[in-house]
Amino acid sequence: MMLFKAHAFVAEYLSESLSAMTRFAEDQQFSDILESIADVIVQALNGGHKLLIAGNGGSAADAQHIAGEFVSRLMFDRAPLPALALTTDTTALTAIGNDYGYEFVFERQVLALGQPGDVFLGISTSGTSPNILRAFAAARGRGLVIVGFTGCNGGPFAQMCDFVLAAPSQKTAIIQQIHITAAHVVCALVERAMFPAKVAAFLREGEESSSVESTSPDTSFTADMMP
Repeated sequence: MMLFKAHAFVAEYLSESLSAMTRFAEDQQFSDILESIADVIVQALNGGHKLLIAGNGGSAADAQHIAGEFVSRLMFDRAPLPALALTTDTTALTAIGNDYGYEFVFERQVLALGQPGDVFLGISTSGTSPNILRAFAAARGRGLVIVGFTGCNGGPFAQMCDFVLAAPSQKTAIIQQIHITAAHVVCALVERAMFPAKVAAFLREGEESSSVESTSPDTSFTADMMP
């Protein structure tokens, strides 16, 4: 009986996940917003600016995951790109949380590290996380471009963003699934826009279907390889 219920739950969950991902893949508005987000990040990075990212819980892990893809690589070897997750400095997080309150942990980091022309990506599946909303207000005051990842019930979140991706689901886990897929797409678009010669070589070598782990990283970056 237990096994039967588990099978039913798995089937239902995967069906709901597939349905949301299919909507995400087939609705042109999602493709358009991903392209717009990638474009604004490319403009910022080409201008010597950086990407800041923040979220709570699973979204904090996503923030670190996304930053890692930019700083390391996603699809192919290339120069590192400046991205910083505001979820990793435990000294700053605990000092701010202790001295001011948890709702200030990202706001103060944005004020300390953000510069006009940077991009701030705030992730909140509910669209109501107070510390993300405060960080958005700080980013607006500092002249950062604001990008938001949320769910279909974004609340006040969407109105505070220049660009918002609202995943077509109300379930946190499925929203997060779409968020990390969206982030991979955005990072891939940024790589392709900023390193066209690398893309051409990558495609010529037929590596599109091979895993990153199967290639030997090229760490001999020179000035002409930088974006």
